[in-house]
Amino acid sequence: MTTPVSTSSASQRLVLAAVCLGALVMPLSFTGPAVALPALAQALHASPEALNWVTNAFMLAFGSTLLAAGGLADRHGRRRVYLWGAALFVLASLALIAAPGMVVFNLLRAAQGLGGAAILSAGAAALAQEFDGAARTRAFSLMGTSFGVGLSFGPILSGLLVAQFGWRGVFGLTVLMALTAWGLGWRYLRESRDPDAGRLDWAGAFTFSGALALLTCMALRVPATGWADRGTLALLAGCVLAFIVFVKIELRSKRPLLDLTLFRHPRFVGVQLLAAAPAYGFVVLLILLPVRLIAVSGLDEVHAGLLMMALSAPLMVVPMLAGRLVQRFSAASLCAAGLLANAAGLAWLSHVMVRADVSAMVGPMLLIGVGIGLPWGLMDGLAVSVVPKERAGMAAGIFSTSRVAGEGLALAIVSAILAGLTSHYLAAVAQEGAASVGTAAQRLVAGDVAGAMTLLPSVQQTALALASGQAFAALLYVLCAVTVVTAVALYWFIGREGHGGVKPVHAHQEVSTGEATS
Repeated sequence: MTTPVSTSSASQRLVLAAVCLGALVMPLSFTGPAVALPALAQALHASPEALNWVTNAFMLAFGSTLLAAGGLADRHGRRRVYLWGAALFVLASLALIAAPGMVVFNLLRAAQGLGGAAILSAGAAALAQEFDGAARTRAFSLMGTSFGVGLSFGPILSGLLVAQFGWRGVFGLTVLMALTAWGLGWRYLRESRDPDAGRLDWAGAFTFSGALALLTCMALRVPATGWADRGTLALLAGCVLAFIVFVKIELRSKRPLLDLTLFRHPRFVGVQLLAAAPAYGFVVLLILLPVRLIAVSGLDEVHAGLLMMALSAPLMVVPMLAGRLVQRFSAASLCAAGLLANAAGLAWLSHVMVRADVSAMVGPMLLIGVGIGLPWGLMDGLAVSVVPKERAGMAAGIFSTSRVAGEGLALAIVSAILAGLTSHYLAAVAQEGAASVGTAAQRLVAGDVAGAMTLLPSVQQTALALASGQAFAALLYVLCAVTVVTAVALYWFIGREGHGGVKPVHAHQEVSTGEATS
């Protein structure tokens, strides 16, 4: 039984800097390539299908391997997995700069996703070993803030880099940031692992990753094909079957990749619900709202990006504030209050959505961002606090998996609902048949206003814009209701600290190999 080696506060700050820098790279990896798509299409002669996989390949690899990465970190060491993940990310980013075509480019994007999963899961687990108590809460709130900074400034920064250096500039920036994170991790991160960990549950890892991959592919396919498509249904069936096999494997395993007995505890269930909560009240707006602002409201990319900062800028400040407020208020109260404020912002935004003056959207967008910032600053810390400390990698992995899978499903479901609502409002003003109206609605949701007008020549552009605004306003009320229900459920689950909540029992001390060698 070995006691962890103590570290100086200066060394702890540098560990925190390494993990936060790794967290900052992730949103840049989401948003940067999206901004560079037009330049990529021209430079690499890419088809629309190939361009879709620029983001999808990263999401698929990243989301489906987070739990396996957490398991590897617990078994083989958080520092080791973090450094290997950062190295893979750097090498893949360097290779992207010299990619000869889109096939190689998208394979390298998948490699980036694998590296990103290792960075995020191992980094969060390393923070759980480095900090305790209030210091841990502050550390994880800063990690959440770092992610928020990337979301806030990622699109604008990436646009400036593309304008100045071309599409390669976006990946050059991620190389520098990930290389710095690797250097800080190599110098200051100390090694730790789960002392009871045996061999990785490879059967569980493959079936779980396969299920998540099928789920992600289905979520990406739904907006274009709908839920009744045979391919979509086949993916859904494969996903359900893989999850059933995974559960059977885990129930029979002596040291499972995911300890399913944790789901008996209300706080653990609440944390997984918290992971998916921002998807419906915040993340889907990051994807759908810019499309509407540019295609329907007529803003250019720069002005749309500046307006979107009202939504994401609070994440630069509020998560750190949450880390301080939790010393006076319970995490359950802060998370529920934040989600209720988020719901109020969604209702307010719905009220102003049909106005011609887009500046009226700034107030509700700020409230949405402030509301989601409270749970955002606490949820990573909560994820590792509801399990024994030695299994922090597993906790970080399943939490991140719940978050990414929730976002993918939310985008698919919300996009389908928005298309249905748009079709409903278009049908009231269009003379064309239901098939044409439905296809036009899908194109309008995707930002193809010209294509929608071609399908519906009887509808004026102003009427098209009004129908789009009415549909989006109705969608926001649906999201508001979902967020309110989630807030109540979260308060019930996470607030039950003395009634069946998971108590982190330190049955085994962390195995620590001391300071990283310089």
